[in-house]
Amino acid sequence: MKKIIPIVSEGFRSVTASQSMQQALSPDTLIPGGIETRLSALPPLSVYVHVPWCVRKCPYCDFNSHQSPEVLPEARYLDALQADLEQSLPKIWGRQVSTVFIGGGTPSLLSDRGVDRMLAMLRSHLNLWPDAEITLEANPGTAEAERFLAYAASGINRISLGVQSFDDRALHVLGRIHDGAQARAAIDMAQRAVKRVNLDLMFALPGQSLAESIEDTRIALSFGTEHLSMYQLTLEPNTVFAKYPPVLPDDDLAAAMEENLEAMAAAAGLIRYEVSAFARPGAQSRHNKNYWEFGDYLGIGPGAHGKISFHDRIEREARNRNPEAWMQSVLKGDGSHISETRLLTPQDLPFEFMLNALRLRQGVPSTLYTDRTGLSLFSMAGALQKARQQGLLTADPARLQATAQGWRFLNELQTLFL
Repeated sequence: MKKIIPIVSEGFRSVTASQSMQQALSPDTLIPGGIETRLSALPPLSVYVHVPWCVRKCPYCDFNSHQSPEVLPEARYLDALQADLEQSLPKIWGRQVSTVFIGGGTPSLLSDRGVDRMLAMLRSHLNLWPDAEITLEANPGTAEAERFLAYAASGINRISLGVQSFDDRALHVLGRIHDGAQARAAIDMAQRAVKRVNLDLMFALPGQSLAESIEDTRIALSFGTEHLSMYQLTLEPNTVFAKYPPVLPDDDLAAAMEENLEAMAAAAGLIRYEVSAFARPGAQSRHNKNYWEFGDYLGIGPGAHGKISFHDRIEREARNRNPEAWMQSVLKGDGSHISETRLLTPQDLPFEFMLNALRLRQGVPSTLYTDRTGLSLFSMAGALQKARQQGLLTADPARLQATAQGWRFLNELQTLFL
């Protein structure tokens, strides 16, 4: 079985991964009190902001996204977002924030004034690094792209564009509201607004040929952006495509597409540093890298997930998914907008850590496991030995890194730590 690359937007991957982890780990394994070893230092902290609305729901999308009403309740949403942030401050008080990712949904549906108000709120409440990476997800195809310059003036310094394809037929099948020409125009506008631009691109689309995938990749690389995120289309539960599945390329064809896009990206100077991410030297997504290195992140907004470490425990939490229910509950100020809080246990941590860290091509230093979990490597010694015996993990004791075979069978490797 080849490695499966989930179709998820940049910046939202760890949120989706959190949901998968919670489903995989039985509540019966929870032990009150969280971790048993104190953390000597807290990890880096990021902030994820969820904007839940889209012009319409795409048939492949299993994110917490909702078709926007005729009039977007922007002011009320921002009031609720500020209340969500203020109620979360005691958990992160005094900590520096290195990155912010505004994802969705379609955050670029917000007005330029709305984004300006959001960033002003974040600056006034958080200890943001002066050079913090602040990313906003956007979709081509509507007048929102014209607001990119205004977003940049407010402090957005990185734009992630959900292009997905440049082929009009493929975009129609995917339910996208833009066409190839609009995608090109949006990239040009984004590049004029900010220096740092990521493009999201899919492959193994319904009816897609190898030549069509190569052409999509060629066009994407022609813009010279510093970062490219490429995802294989997969059929996720509770989506239109799951109910009415289209015919997708077989595994061999999808693998050929993946091999070609990696080779083409490398020839253009973009190195694959993570399962779905390619970047020029020094241009890796700092926000996503913090996820993969098991850093902390505060998630605010409807359906947002978070992971917050304390010296004696690590907590995950989730918020109400429904935008209206989230706004109502968070504005009450009674904490009812938090739908779930759970302590991670010594049984949880090996899998949670390795599920993230092994996505990185170069892995992580072995010492990071103790730094981020408070546990000794002996807590997963058996799984480490088995993974190395199977040739899935490198023999270097100083690094936790998948071999080429381990990356090919990444699901199987990660499962060894469950």
